[in-house]
Amino acid sequence: MKAGADFDPIELEIFWSRLLSVVDEAAVALLRTAFSTVVRESNDFTVVLMDADGDSIADTNIGTPSFVGILPKTLRQCLAQIPIEDWQEGDCIVTNDPWMTAGHLLDLAMLAPIFRHGRLIGFSGSMAHLPDIGGALFSADCREVIEEGIRIPPTKFLRRGEENHDLASLIRANVRVPEQVIGDFYAQVAAHAVCARKISDFFEVSGLEDLTAISAALQHRADRAMRAAIDDLPDGTYRSVLIADGYDGEETRIACAVKVTGSELHVDYAGSSKQIARGLNSVMNFTYALSVYPLKCALDPTTPRNEGSYRSIIVTAPEGSILNPIYPAACNARQLTGHLLAGAIYKCLAQVIPDKVIAESGTAPTLRSVFSGNDRFGNRFSQVLFGSGGMGASARSDGHSCTPFPTNTGCGSIEAFEVAAPLIVWRKELIADSGGAGQYRGGLGQEIEVEVVANGDIQLSLMADRQKNPPEGLMGGRRGAAVSIRRQDGSEPHPKSRSVLSPGQRLILRYAGAGGFGDPSKRAHDEMLRDLKDGYVTIAGLERDYGVRLEEIAGESAVRR
Repeated sequence: MKAGADFDPIELEIFWSRLLSVVDEAAVALLRTAFSTVVRESNDFTVVLMDADGDSIADTNIGTPSFVGILPKTLRQCLAQIPIEDWQEGDCIVTNDPWMTAGHLLDLAMLAPIFRHGRLIGFSGSMAHLPDIGGALFSADCREVIEEGIRIPPTKFLRRGEENHDLASLIRANVRVPEQVIGDFYAQVAAHAVCARKISDFFEVSGLEDLTAISAALQHRADRAMRAAIDDLPDGTYRSVLIADGYDGEETRIACAVKVTGSELHVDYAGSSKQIARGLNSVMNFTYALSVYPLKCALDPTTPRNEGSYRSIIVTAPEGSILNPIYPAACNARQLTGHLLAGAIYKCLAQVIPDKVIAESGTAPTLRSVFSGNDRFGNRFSQVLFGSGGMGASARSDGHSCTPFPTNTGCGSIEAFEVAAPLIVWRKELIADSGGAGQYRGGLGQEIEVEVVANGDIQLSLMADRQKNPPEGLMGGRRGAAVSIRRQDGSEPHPKSRSVLSPGQRLILRYAGAGGFGDPSKRAHDEMLRDLKDGYVTIAGLERDYGVRLEEIAGESAVRR
């Protein structure tokens, strides 16, 4: 058997590419067989390959970063409840316990053992956002997790390849769209089957007998790369505070301290808000994922990621805080808190590496709207609109418009959205002047107008922030435009609660623009003219945000020509 040092760099890179293709092919299987648009259109899922010790070897490139580093933690907790000797070939173990998975009941984790010649050599793992999980609609206003849906402890969904009918029947009886939910369960099953088959193919061509040596080598390489990146930072503690709207006047406060000591980095959230009796709480797994991911993006974006990528990073938050809540805290809308962490971390890192971070994004946190009821044929539907605001500007370029960060769940096809629910999207357009001014402009937000065309009332659940505290800029950049939500008649629904929409009513969602980067007075006038021509800014916006008049910059441009 090879040891880690026995792989030459070229061989290691080839093996890494093949292992990555294994999880990517499994991910494509999940994507193409999923019943819900949450997965097949918006990519809210992940697939991970782990070794026999439960350490991740490869994560798919087409999943969401909200799940980074979580499945190995889930596996270890499941093994504590289902001993390893009880895991058989063909088994698929599932759980959606928020404290074991990704922070809310809608994310289903599935784990399967991988055997070779009768010997356990690894595990495949997947996580996918279900279209429904019973209980209250996907929402922010519950007071306990008990209200938010069915909580599944580690349980075998498949036993030696056969469905656990008791579990499947229980789920079907308690969700709004059972065909979609169970269909997505089986999409995950399909991904695990593909992963096992492709790993078998990998062993045939690689000459390896198990994953032990290659896993150790890849983790060592990832660990070494991240430690080198951290070691380049000056030692010290860098602090920031980020304020979000929170719930009904109770603001969310994220206090962040990034401590660098040699090749190790500690993110500490001491001083952040206490957990609240609403669904904004971010469990520690989710807090961890949304902390290590932006660090990976800023410090070591090109090295393949696996368990080794995060060994040099510690993430802590006080127990009982909004970033480490105690059961039975409500946590359905945990993204409204967890997505803020990238901005808090980047405000710290901007003090030492401003050229490697971005300003706050308009999808941090993301605005989610959920529509549920009966369509015109009496069929039940439950549909999430995954729109995006702008992405923060950097020291090198303007932010991307309508681009999600730190999540990467896309809006998907509007046509698919309209087919799945009695809704019509009349407008989906960029908002001029919504990107924060700066030497580099923040990405623009968008406005989406949705009409209800059902025969009766439908439920609406909104999960929104950034109405009072819009995304901030960096290094002198200005804030982006705030979120706003209104009905066509001008009335404003509660941004974090459930309400009702009647047939013919229209909902107008304005997604936030992102923060700018750098002093607005340093923005090139040619860029201002280009923005004006493209409709990204208005003449009034140029005068207000940049302090220039069109005649000045147009005259300069004409002289240069």
